Amino acid sequence: MHRSTLGGVTAAAYLDHAATTPMLPSAVRAMSEQLIRVGNPSSLHAAGRESRRVVEEAREAIADVLGARPSEVVFTSGGTESDNLAVKGLFWARRDADLRRRRIIASTIEHHAVLDSLEWLRKQEDAEVTYLPVDHLGRVHPRELRAAIAEAPEDVALVTIMWANNEVGTVQPIAELAAVAHENAIPLHTDAVQAVGAVPVDFAASRVDALTVTGHKLGGPVGVGALLLGRDVACTPVLHGGGQERDVRSGTLDAPAIAAFAVAVTETVRDRAERVRRLAGLRDELVRGVLDRVPDAVFNGDPGDGLVGGGPSRLPGNAHLSFPGCEGDALLMLLDARGVECSTGSACSAGVSQPSHVLMAMGASVDRARGSLRFSLGHTSTAADVEQLLSAIGPVVERARMAGARR
Repeated sequence: MHRSTLGGVTAAAYLDHAATTPMLPSAVRAMSEQLIRVGNPSSLHAAGRESRRVVEEAREAIADVLGARPSEVVFTSGGTESDNLAVKGLFWARRDADLRRRRIIASTIEHHAVLDSLEWLRKQEDAEVTYLPVDHLGRVHPRELRAAIAEAPEDVALVTIMWANNEVGTVQPIAELAAVAHENAIPLHTDAVQAVGAVPVDFAASRVDALTVTGHKLGGPVGVGALLLGRDVACTPVLHGGGQERDVRSGTLDAPAIAAFAVAVTETVRDRAERVRRLAGLRDELVRGVLDRVPDAVFNGDPGDGLVGGGPSRLPGNAHLSFPGCEGDALLMLLDARGVECSTGSACSAGVSQPSHVLMAMGASVDRARGSLRFSLGHTSTAADVEQLLSAIGPVVERARMAGARR
């Protein structure tokens, strides 16, 4: 979002790209072209066949850049549906094949689309959940997964561990974790919503069995995503109807959104190296500037100076900081009043005054977890966005602390 001034009012500094990022112009064009056309991709007439061609070309493009076969790309409505389909579908398929398989292994820092699916399975389907601990950086270690499986390998239905954390940005060693799961022929699902376009993601090379990706995190439209599902991986459908998408996900395919999704994935992955370099530089400038103005602030997660899986150890556009003596919600609203838009964590939990489960899992205190903000950069971010935050953060923190002291 480039800086502009209308009537003396400066445009907002949008620092919440991890929640949703603006559509790429190329994706807007692709979607607009298809919106004026008619045709159900399942229809056999000419308009239907043309719509099907658009869908299949999009499927091939996504498969190509993410290291999958076209038949392994299952279109969905987005990340939440893909996570639900993977977690529930793999559990049901594995349990039905062997009634002993009732246990799911997951990290403690998963997105709520996974955590709430696990809780639903526990309550409704008598599933058991083993939660893996993370270290102080928010990383899962393969030895912890191996130990959890070793407790009773025969009862594990699946493993689900996110590729990169949506709050603190720490990247997981997914290929190593998948290898551990496969030692006992256990499928591994990964939520890669934040990872695609930010770190190297190759479905085949990672050897994961199911992978979640969504459009609006990488410049595509809201309401479309995919589950990459290995062709030999059994998955019971959550939705039933017309039998589209390998009979795994029924529903009329949204050809315009899918076309835009494919363009966004292709462009974002293609331009990843240059964008990562630019965003990491802006992020480092942001972190240095905040710590200079608020010396007791704490930078959470991996420092981002290492490599994991051949890519950065932290999402390049992620800066997550805690501000002692402050409430995150108060900081967010004070910054918003100064034209800086950010988040207290996952957008799906916005409005719920609870400490971050991610920071708590990393060993942070309740106060530190409550007094945290996530600043996330994206393809439209500029140095001016960072400058606007830095000009506001000192006075905002001071005011939030004064308000807290008066309570």
